[in-house]
Amino acid sequence: MPVPVTDDAVVHPEHRPGRNRPVSTEAAQEGRLLVWRVSTGVALSVGLTNLLGAVAVFAFGVWVLPSGPIPDEDHAVAVNLVMVSIWVPIAVLTGTLWGSRSLRPARRWLLEGRRPTQAEEEAVLRGPIRLFRVQLRLWLASAVVFATVNGLIAPRLIWRVGLPIVLGGLTTSTLTYLITERRLRPLAARALAEGSLDRPRLPGVMARQLLTWALGAGVPVLGLVISGTFAAVESDTSRLSLAVTMITLGSTSLAVGLWATLLGAKAVSDPIRSVRQGLARVEAGDLDAEIPVYDGSEVGLLQDGFNRMVGGLRERERIRDLFGRHVGTAVAAEAVDHESSLGGEVRDIAVLFVDIIASTRLASEQPPAVVVEVLNRFFAVVVATVDDHGGWINKFQGDAALAVFGAPGPHDDPATCALAAGRALAERLAAEVPDCRAGIGIAAGPAVAGNVGAEERFEYTVIGDPVNEAARLTEMAKEVPGGMVASGSAVAAAADAEARLWEAVDTVTLRGRTAPTVLHVPRSADG
Repeated sequence: MPVPVTDDAVVHPEHRPGRNRPVSTEAAQEGRLLVWRVSTGVALSVGLTNLLGAVAVFAFGVWVLPSGPIPDEDHAVAVNLVMVSIWVPIAVLTGTLWGSRSLRPARRWLLEGRRPTQAEEEAVLRGPIRLFRVQLRLWLASAVVFATVNGLIAPRLIWRVGLPIVLGGLTTSTLTYLITERRLRPLAARALAEGSLDRPRLPGVMARQLLTWALGAGVPVLGLVISGTFAAVESDTSRLSLAVTMITLGSTSLAVGLWATLLGAKAVSDPIRSVRQGLARVEAGDLDAEIPVYDGSEVGLLQDGFNRMVGGLRERERIRDLFGRHVGTAVAAEAVDHESSLGGEVRDIAVLFVDIIASTRLASEQPPAVVVEVLNRFFAVVVATVDDHGGWINKFQGDAALAVFGAPGPHDDPATCALAAGRALAERLAAEVPDCRAGIGIAAGPAVAGNVGAEERFEYTVIGDPVNEAARLTEMAKEVPGGMVASGSAVAAAADAEARLWEAVDTVTLRGRTAPTVLHVPRSADG
């Protein structure tokens, strides 16, 4: 019998510790709108499906199923008309209230504008099954009532009336399940977006395939078997009546089976398609890809697993980005691509050391926030300039920075790039941070580059004479015009075009060194 199931919008608050949140008017309004859309779609779909099922049951019972003559047929028709006029409204009212009550937990949290509880998540996901049970029980109850009453009129009417109601109820209830599952997807997606799916909560792919088989083949074939059995027992059944039964049931099984197969296939293919589309987005570099999880079976676990995987990739990328910001992108890439261990190797490198002049006075005369703002502007220029010339910042030391060229990755001409970076840095600092003067020292030569520290905690750095020499040159650079000094070894190792832009001005023995250092400064424009 046609039993439309609707949902109501009565809010029944449920207070559970740790699950409820303050109700937002906007969220509650959005929730009511979603509930109204879903409820309307479910009610129309279920009502139309049951109406078609009732029409099909009536047609099969009157014109299709084989049967001999019935005594006092007019009386039987009249009795059934009276029963239909009484029973159908009762069934509709019962199904409406029963179905509404079964779906109440599925909508309550949304109407209240809060997260669903575990029980409410279960109610959303199991909503189609609950409606299936409501429909099937009412159809079976209808079969019992109508078969009993008609059996009192004529015993042969028991199977002629009860059989189509039972078979029609099975078919209609199964179709209702498949349709309702699709209609409730927005509600399920919203619930699982707020909660989680840690295990299958609905019948899986195999159960759906069996359900589709039962609807498309099992029920019609069972109808044929039962019709053939009764036709063989009742000798007054005509061959034409039996042929009509077989043709109609066969045609119906083809149509209904196709419809059920499409619904069952889409119930599996739609989630898989969403995962495939999400994978395409991730492959294109979009780590913000996220797909809605609206299936409570293992297919839903696949959707949720995709979101968890992308979340892990986002977290890994965030950590890698933070790692690169802390140690430098070159060192981070080296650490990711190769196994990290203590020790190092000798490399020909160039070192650029830059230190702010009179930083102590700056810190004493300006508030800490102003000092930090100046340092950030200063280091922003240093980092950008060094990056532009193929180097990386090994470390920040208070108001100074150490830049390395030629490690961790190999560099074709580290000395040339360091000297060019120094000239560009001096120009940019004078133009962009004029209130922050600095000394720049540049040196080149062999040094050990690698990881220094302990197995539990180490850092990548460079150790050797060029580092010490660049630091000493930086102190001297603070006293010379232009604020920049390079060692003779750095200029000698540079390309001729870059070396011609520098001139020797003095030879000194730096503190802590025994060998003399030839001092070079940028050649003046008129020189």
